[in-house]
Amino acid sequence: MSNPEFRERIQKVLDAFLDEQAEALAPLGADAARLVDEARLSVSGGKRLRAAFCWWGYRAVRPEVADEEALLRACAALELLHASALVHDDLMDASDTRRGRPATHRAFEAQHLQARWSGSPTQYGAAAAILQGDLLLSWADQLLRGCGLPLEQVAPALTVFDACRNEVIAGQFLDVSVQARAKADVDTAMTVLRYKSAKYSIERPLHIGAALAGGDAEMQEALTRFGLPLGEAFQLRDDLLGVFGDPSATGKPAGDDLVEGKRTVLVALTLDAASPEDATILDEALGTSLNDARVEQLRAIISGAGADTQVESVITELSRLAVDSLAASPVSEPAKVALRDLAAAATERVH
Repeated sequence: MSNPEFRERIQKVLDAFLDEQAEALAPLGADAARLVDEARLSVSGGKRLRAAFCWWGYRAVRPEVADEEALLRACAALELLHASALVHDDLMDASDTRRGRPATHRAFEAQHLQARWSGSPTQYGAAAAILQGDLLLSWADQLLRGCGLPLEQVAPALTVFDACRNEVIAGQFLDVSVQARAKADVDTAMTVLRYKSAKYSIERPLHIGAALAGGDAEMQEALTRFGLPLGEAFQLRDDLLGVFGDPSATGKPAGDDLVEGKRTVLVALTLDAASPEDATILDEALGTSLNDARVEQLRAIISGAGADTQVESVITELSRLAVDSLAASPVSEPAKVALRDLAAAATERVH
């Protein structure tokens, strides 16, 4: 199926699943309904890359799909996991927006303010976002477990899914700790990147799809050789967009990663290569409120140090390594074609 058709079918799966959850939670009243309504917004839109990698991980082993609806439900579980991670990530980073709309904690905070309830609107928004993210994470497991495929196919995938969740949560804590220490060399930044994002974005969805299809250890290793470097390239691209991306395309304010104080590979490379004066300016500005002029000054420091060019080169090399590994793998031919296209989509520049 085409990419737009795939995305549409994944959205229908998610909508139907949330309809089921809305019905199940209806006895709890209007407050539970608001949680479901916010969840609908959290899982709307996006490229559905994680679901797509899961789909083609399955087809890497079995080119033909006997039960498309069941497999689509399994793939959609990855989108619920992703939504959970974003809700929690936005809260921890104190982000105001996500995909051009208020972040979940800000949306609930605004509801509190509008209703003029007692207590702290900020605390209410934080509590609601924690619970929203937890609920999405629970639903991800529920959707995968009950996708409709036979239990003997789902059980190995659930084992991979458990590892995936552990890596995401631990990777997120690494990120929080690195920001708290306000210090990270390139190796540390790459470790955060790998476990917070790269593995769960591409490698683990491929593994889950292959596990659902009965893929053996050799296939899983082949998918790692493709998926891990591609996942790292994907996150490096996201890091570039977090500094240089167009807000109209990213849905985030200009230089958002700088405002949030992200100690990314891009920042680590800049601090290594910039003059002592420029390095101090960047280091002290990270995690502070920045106007447009200040963002442009920091962008100039990063570009002047050649860090953006260096990251672009790493993205190119990692992407080449991934595609070359794919060509030599036991992955089915239809999946090879689709995965090459997905590799390009995952690492493309957004202007």
